[in-house]
Amino acid sequence: MTPRVPPGRPVIVAAVCARNRLAYKRSMEAERRVEKPRGELRRGWTTGACAAAATKAALTALLTGRFPDAVSIVLPKGETPLFPLAVRLLQSGRATAAVVKDAGDDPDVTHGMTIAATLRFLPAGSGIVFAAGEGVGTVTLPGLPLAVGEPAINPAPRAMMRAIVDELCAAHGVAADLEISVAAPGGDRIAQSTWNPRLGIVGGISILGTTGVVHPYSCSAWIHSIHRGIDVARANGIDHVLGATGSTSEAAALRLHAFPPVARLDMGDFAGGLLKYLRRHPVAKLTLAGGFAKMTKLAQGALDLHSGRSQVDFAWLAGTAAALGLNREAKERIQAASTALQVLELTQGSGIDLPAKIAQLCAATARAELLESKVEVEVLIVGRDGALLARHNPL
Repeated sequence: MTPRVPPGRPVIVAAVCARNRLAYKRSMEAERRVEKPRGELRRGWTTGACAAAATKAALTALLTGRFPDAVSIVLPKGETPLFPLAVRLLQSGRATAAVVKDAGDDPDVTHGMTIAATLRFLPAGSGIVFAAGEGVGTVTLPGLPLAVGEPAINPAPRAMMRAIVDELCAAHGVAADLEISVAAPGGDRIAQSTWNPRLGIVGGISILGTTGVVHPYSCSAWIHSIHRGIDVARANGIDHVLGATGSTSEAAALRLHAFPPVARLDMGDFAGGLLKYLRRHPVAKLTLAGGFAKMTKLAQGALDLHSGRSQVDFAWLAGTAAALGLNREAKERIQAASTALQVLELTQGSGIDLPAKIAQLCAATARAELLESKVEVEVLIVGRDGALLARHNPL
C-alpha cells in the first residue's frame, strides 16, 4: 500500500538496517549487568554526523542533479567515514537524502534510525536556516545551548552542516542561502525514552554529537544529559532538584515533593556526574533517591554506581552494622551475604536501623563532592517495592 503523504511533503522511506540491531532499554532499577559483546567493540556515528552526511548528499543533488552512491564527510577530529544512502529524492527545488544511523556496538536508542536532510534554496540573503522535520524536537525551555523555538539540532552538528554547505556552494559559485530540514521518522516515539521531554524538547529526538563518533558503552552522553538537565532547571528558576537512580526511587520521592518534570534528573548510576556539576552550578536543594544497594555504594564513597564498576562491600556493611550494635553472629552472616537484599533481611528485627545510617553516609559523600557549594542534601533509601526505608535531612 502506498502511504498517504501531505501534498508537497517529500516521502521519507524508512530503510531497514541490513544487520541486527544491538538495542536494549535501560532498566533504571535493575541490578543486572548488561554484558558487552565479546571481542573488539565497533565505534559508530552520531545523529549529528548522519545529518551532516545526508546534508552533503542532498546538496550535491541540488547542485548537480545527481546523488552520490555514498557520501564521505570530514569529522571535527579529521576522520572521514563513508555513509551509504538509504533515501534519494530529488524534486523541483528541493532534495532529500537519508542515511541509517549505525551506533556500532553502543546500546544507543537511536541505532538503526533513518536520519534525513531535506534542502531547498531560500531568497538571497537568508543564509543557512535549520528546521525540524518529522521526529526532530523543538526547544521550548531556556537553559539549553539553543534558543527557545529552535529545532533541537545541537551546535556541533550545525557547525558541521554549515561547513559542508559553505564549501559546496563556494565550489559551485552559488550563495549559501538554504533551509536544512532534518528529520528522524519515529523520533517522537523514541524521544519518550530519552531526557528530551524533561528538558522541554518536544516532538522528537535531538540531533547530537560533538566529535561525530559514538564510542561503545560510553557514559558521556548520559552525563551530558544530566548536565543539561541541571542547566535547564536553573534557567527556569528551579531551586530543588531530584537525582534518582531509577523509576521506583523517583516515584517514592514524588510522594514527598511535588517536583515538576524539569526538576527530575535521571541520575542513574552517575552520582559523580551529578554532584560534580552541581558543585560548579549549584541549586539550593538536592534530593538523592535510590535503592539500598546503589546507595550503599554511594555511602562507601563510590561515585559510579554501576554494578560493573563498583560493588557493595559486605565487610564494610558488616562493620557499619556492628558499629550500630549488631551482634557478632549477625555481623558474620552479613559478611557472608551475596546481595544487599540479604543484608536488609538479616538486619530486620535486630533493633538497628542500617538504612538510616546508609542514608547519613550518602549525604556525607555528597557533601564531600559538593565542597563549598551551599547545596542542602536530602537522601532517600527506597525498597524494591517502593517503600521508603530511610530519609535523612528532610527538606
